Amino acid sequence: MRQLKKQILSLLSALVLLLSTGMTVLASGEGNIDGGGGGMGQGTATDVWHSQDGVRITVVTESGAISSVPFDLSNFSIADSTINFGHVCKLQYTAGTALSPNAHYSCSKPGTPLPRIISGSTTRASIEAIRRYFCSEYAAQLVSSKTGIPFDDLVSGSYKLVIEPIAYFTHGGRNYAMTATEAALYNQMSGGNLRRKMTSLTHQNLPLAIFLETPDLGYPAWTGTTSGKVSDDEILSALGIGIVSYKDVPEELLQAPDYTYRVDTDVITSITLTSSTEVNPDDPASVTFHINGGSYTVNNIVMPAGGSQVVWVKWHTPAAPTTLAIQISVSGASTAKTSLVAQIVSLEENPPPDPLATDTNPRFSLPALPHNAQKTSASWSVWSARWHANWVWESDWDWESEDCDDDCPENCSGGHGSWVDNGEWVDHGWYDFTSTSYSASLSGSMELHPDDIVPTASGDTMKSGYGVKESAVSSFGSNAPASHYAPAQTAVSYFPEFGYENYWRLLSCSGGNNASFSFKPNEYSTYGRNVHFTPVWYPDGREYRVYTYIIDAWTPAGMLSVNVDDSIQIQGSLYDDWYTKRE
Repeated sequence: MRQLKKQILSLLSALVLLLSTGMTVLASGEGNIDGGGGGMGQGTATDVWHSQDGVRITVVTESGAISSVPFDLSNFSIADSTINFGHVCKLQYTAGTALSPNAHYSCSKPGTPLPRIISGSTTRASIEAIRRYFCSEYAAQLVSSKTGIPFDDLVSGSYKLVIEPIAYFTHGGRNYAMTATEAALYNQMSGGNLRRKMTSLTHQNLPLAIFLETPDLGYPAWTGTTSGKVSDDEILSALGIGIVSYKDVPEELLQAPDYTYRVDTDVITSITLTSSTEVNPDDPASVTFHINGGSYTVNNIVMPAGGSQVVWVKWHTPAAPTTLAIQISVSGASTAKTSLVAQIVSLEENPPPDPLATDTNPRFSLPALPHNAQKTSASWSVWSARWHANWVWESDWDWESEDCDDDCPENCSGGHGSWVDNGEWVDHGWYDFTSTSYSASLSGSMELHPDDIVPTASGDTMKSGYGVKESAVSSFGSNAPASHYAPAQTAVSYFPEFGYENYWRLLSCSGGNNASFSFKPNEYSTYGRNVHFTPVWYPDGREYRVYTYIIDAWTPAGMLSVNVDDSIQIQGSLYDDWYTKRE
C-alpha cells in the first residue's frame, strides 16, 4: 500500500471508517490491496454481467503455505447450480492446479455486507472501503469462524489473508462464478472466446478490482493500466489478488461502529452523562464532540444527584462513504464512552441492471414481503434547574459594653452593656430540578401506479415490461426544537423480482417534516422517466408489490424508521401491444 504506514498513522489520529452489525472500524491488519476498472458494456442476453460480485478468501502462512480451505462471500443469493471451478485460490493455480468444472456452488452472505468489489457502468468500487472491510476485526472474526483458526492466532502475525474478486455472470446462456485467475485460464481453454464476449468484465474490471501495491507471496506489485484491457498472462502473473497481513493493534482501537449513517445526511450523535453528585448551574457540565475536523460544544448541562442526561449534537455527514472516529471531551460529569465510531455508507451503489426483453425466469415464485425493524416513536428529556430560595436568620450575638453614667452608684465598678444580635438573613435555598419531556413520531405511506405514459394501463392494472412510478410520504412530528431532530431523509425501495434484496433504488427526497419520495430518473428509460421497469417475464394475474423502507429520521433517542408498501396488478405483457394484424 503506497505510504501505508503514513496512512495508518493518519487514520489513527484522525477520523476513521464503514450499516450496522458489528463492523470494527480501525483495521486490525494492513492491506496490500489496490484496484481500478472502468465502464461496462451492456452485453447480450446470453453474455451479460448483472453487477453481481463477491470475494474468495484463503488463509495462508507468512511464507504462503495454505492453511484453510478457501471460501466465497457475496452479498447476493447465488444459485447452487452456478457453474464454478471449486474453491481453489490463485496460489494453487500458480502451483499447477488445473481448472475443474463443478456443477454445485456454495458461498456465504456476511452479516455486514461487503463493499462493492467490481466497478460497473453505474456503480463504482471504492478501494478504500475494500481495504477497511478486510483489514477490520469484523473480517478477522468472520474468517476465524469460517476456517476454525482461533482469532488470537489469526491476528498474531503468523497468517495472511489472500483476497480474490469473484464475478457472477452469464456466458453462452449459462451462469458462471469465476475469479480473475479462473477467467484467464478459462479464456485460454476456450481459445479467447470469453474475452471476445465479456472483455470489459473478465479482462478489465474483474482483474483490476484488486491487485497488489507491493510485492508479496511471489506476486509482483501491479504498475500497469488501472482502466484498460489486460492480457491472460498479466492476470495470471499479477492481477486479481490482494493480501491482508494482520498486525498488533491497541485493544482500544478494536471497536465496532456505534452509529451507521448515510452519506450527505443530517444526523444526531448522542451520549448519556451521569453523576453521583448534583450538577447545577453554579458548576455545570459541558461536552465537546470532535467530528470530522470540527468541534461542537454543549454547555450548561445540569442534573440532580444520581441522575442522567442525554447530550447530543446535530451534524451533517460527508458526501462520500467513510468511517469517522468521534472523540468526546466531558467536563463535570461522567459518560461510558469518550470515543465513538460512525460508519458512513452510500445506498447509491446497487440499482437494478438494465432489464432486457429477452430476460426469463421460469422458476420465479413470489417472495415474502420483508419487514425491517422499525421504530416509529422516541422520547427523551432535558433537565433544567431553578433556585429555590429559603431565607434563614443566622444569629451572631455580640456583647456591647457601656460606660458608667451619672445614674450609677458611687461604688459602680463598670461592666455595663448588653447582648446584641448582629446576625443576618442567609439564603439556605437549593436547586429544584425539572425534567422537560420531548417526543417524536414517524408515520409513512406509499402509492404505486403504472407510469403515466404506459399506453394500455387500466387503473392499477398493467402489462409487464412497462414502468411503475412511486409516491411515498413520511410525516414527522415533534414537540422539540429543531435542534433536537432531523426528519426522515432517506427511502429505499426493493423489488419482488430480486427477492426484495440484492438490488434497490434510492429515492429522491423533497425534505421537511412532511417529506415526499419518488424514483429518480431511470438511466434505461428512453424518455428519462422516474420509473422502475417491471420484468417482462413477470407472471400474469399476480400482484407486483414494491417495498420501501423510510429511514434517517434522527432524534437524541435514536433513528426512527417505518416500512411501507403498495402494489399494482400484472395482466399480460408489453409483447401483447407489439403486433401487426394482417388481413
